[in-house]
Amino acid sequence: MSGKNDFQDIMEREKGLHRGLTTRQLAMIAIGGAIGTGLFLGSGMAIGFAGPSVIVSYLIGAVIALLLMGCLAEMTIAHPTTGSFGAHAERYINPWAGFAVRYAYWFSLVCAIGTEVSAMSVYMKYWFPDVPGLVWIAIFSAVLIYVNATSVNLFGSVEYWFSMIKVAAIILFIVFGAFVVFGSSNPEIGAQNFTNNGGFFPNGLWGMWIAIFISLFSYLSIEMIAVSAGEAKEPEKAVPMALKSAVVRLVLFYIITLALMLMVVPWKSAGGDTSPFVKVFEIMNIPGAAGIMNFVVLTAALSAMNSQLYISTRMVFSLSRAGFAPAKLGELSKKGVPVKALALSTIGIAIASYINIVAPDKSFVVMISLSSFGAMFAWFMVFVTHLFFRRKWEAMGGRKLPVRMIGYPYLTICGAGLLAAVVLSTWFQPEFKDTLTMGFPLLLLITIAYFIWKKANPAAYEASAKQSSNNKDITS
Repeated sequence: MSGKNDFQDIMEREKGLHRGLTTRQLAMIAIGGAIGTGLFLGSGMAIGFAGPSVIVSYLIGAVIALLLMGCLAEMTIAHPTTGSFGAHAERYINPWAGFAVRYAYWFSLVCAIGTEVSAMSVYMKYWFPDVPGLVWIAIFSAVLIYVNATSVNLFGSVEYWFSMIKVAAIILFIVFGAFVVFGSSNPEIGAQNFTNNGGFFPNGLWGMWIAIFISLFSYLSIEMIAVSAGEAKEPEKAVPMALKSAVVRLVLFYIITLALMLMVVPWKSAGGDTSPFVKVFEIMNIPGAAGIMNFVVLTAALSAMNSQLYISTRMVFSLSRAGFAPAKLGELSKKGVPVKALALSTIGIAIASYINIVAPDKSFVVMISLSSFGAMFAWFMVFVTHLFFRRKWEAMGGRKLPVRMIGYPYLTICGAGLLAAVVLSTWFQPEFKDTLTMGFPLLLLITIAYFIWKKANPAAYEASAKQSSNNKDITS
């Protein structure tokens, strides 16, 4: 029995979405999601914790992300479905895993949408300091909801050009930054900024370690390639190419950009609530450049929110088609868009709006904490699922896959262990403690909801459990 045939029922139930995304659009979706608020605004917060050692923080975060993508690429090539790692967990572990991963990840995306929308109000204050942030939240939300509700082709095109602006801006920043660093005679610019103001580890190893958590938040959304594979034209070709290009670009962009930034701006000036990119140009006194950079970081937030609306909508669609959510949420428009699932996924905008009213100065940190747990849980479960997947795939006599995770099972376990250690560390950092104090109760609520669903839908549960059981029987 082949792994693909065993998974065919999931592929069938998620039919109806249009396969309109090209390879280049797929790569840009991942970059669009991961190069957003995490780099342009979150990096300032990370620098505040770690100082120059933030470069090490982002390198460690990149290692975790690379290991994750290795596991996810292999499973996605085997089963390119919209349910992605949620569907993989359902089939290769058990129904609870599929239920919990998808709901936790969806909640994470909903809150991440709120994070991006909160950042937009921060960016717009640069030009319009007296206009309430809620005005910009309403305007930008309406535009992106329209884009996502129209068609996957429009979404792909808009996301491609959003991401092109960001990538072009970062490349120009790197070129310009390198020219300033290596061509300037200014004694305040250079590698000495790595050790000034307290040394490379000004806040000790703990500051560097806790900044890894922020780096992981920055890398979040790279996994979107796997979810969007369900609407890719040629997933077996598109997914490996998109994954490789996205991971390499992200790592290079983050590490090189941060290194140049810290050589130009002392780390104490780079950390804060304004984008450190904008601060770099303000310090250089280049006319109009800071405003242009603010436009770029605004575009980045719009791009990330656009991607997150898309992926959260598909996750609800997958939950509905699996029988884990109301059937109406799995309905498609004439253009193949699950508009009712999209409507539900916009509640993150309402959450962000409320927090902006109640605590405008803390909204960004609060939304990071709220959004991180579900995504980190989904990442952790990708590693766990991969352990089950590889063992069962080989036992079922599945075809040889063009992409395989190297170092299995040791690197898979290493990735899971590193990720768990970083997330559990947030318990000891007041700013991010909400990640666990709110995350574990959320997981408990999802688990309770699962057992309620199981009791109310015995037929759907039996069908899902039977497939997981079949996998176990084959393995044994």
